[in-house]
Amino acid sequence: MRYLIELAYNGTNYQGWQVQPNGITVQAILNNALSVVLRQTIEIMGCGRTDAGVHAKQYFAHFDCNIELPSNLIKSLNGILPYDIAVYEILPIAPDFNARFNAKLRTYQYHIIYDKNPFLQNLAVRWHQDLNIDLMNEACQNLLGEKDFNCFSKSRSDVNNYICTIKQAEWKIEDNILIFEITANRFLRSMVRAIVGTLAMVGEGKISIESVSEIIESKDRKMAGMSVPAHGLYLTKIIY
Repeated sequence: MRYLIELAYNGTNYQGWQVQPNGITVQAILNNALSVVLRQTIEIMGCGRTDAGVHAKQYFAHFDCNIELPSNLIKSLNGILPYDIAVYEILPIAPDFNARFNAKLRTYQYHIIYDKNPFLQNLAVRWHQDLNIDLMNEACQNLLGEKDFNCFSKSRSDVNNYICTIKQAEWKIEDNILIFEITANRFLRSMVRAIVGTLAMVGEGKISIESVSEIIESKDRKMAGMSVPAHGLYLTKIIY
């Protein structure tokens, strides 16, 4: 029987989602917790990779199990999982469902603050120069649609192509936090962080709005802005 699990995590203490030979990951912690509670080896498949330090407010994964799940499974899992990983729901799903490949859209947010805030340590990135939100939102229009985003991809990424379709990209302010929100059918490795770094250059007046289109057309990572720190990034929504 295949099951869909919904969870969230604070990525501060993890080397990303995916199991790695060296370093603690969210996937490894969940594999172990499920295996202990269900008393059989469980390996979960996530809806996508997140890098070290990146958070997820909504994350889905699937796993197979050959026994009926106990009614208190969620409570048992949350009882042994560390404080920074929480399971919200577990539901039966079609046997051919794949949490990664069946996902249609993914939404990320990047959080920036201007003032020092100890309660947002590792949860938002402090920016020391004011950013022009209006200019950055104008520049966001250059991102929309189906394009080759090689310029925003980490070097030597293991992908067949760099084509992504960005449906929405915008900056907004909520509770004194500057938030960049972006939705696409897929994302390349470190893509959102590179986009934020590039748009920030527009917001600081270092490059023009038109330069964003030129950077995309160049397909050259060296032309784009820096990859901003991981701890400001959140995976916030998955649509199937």
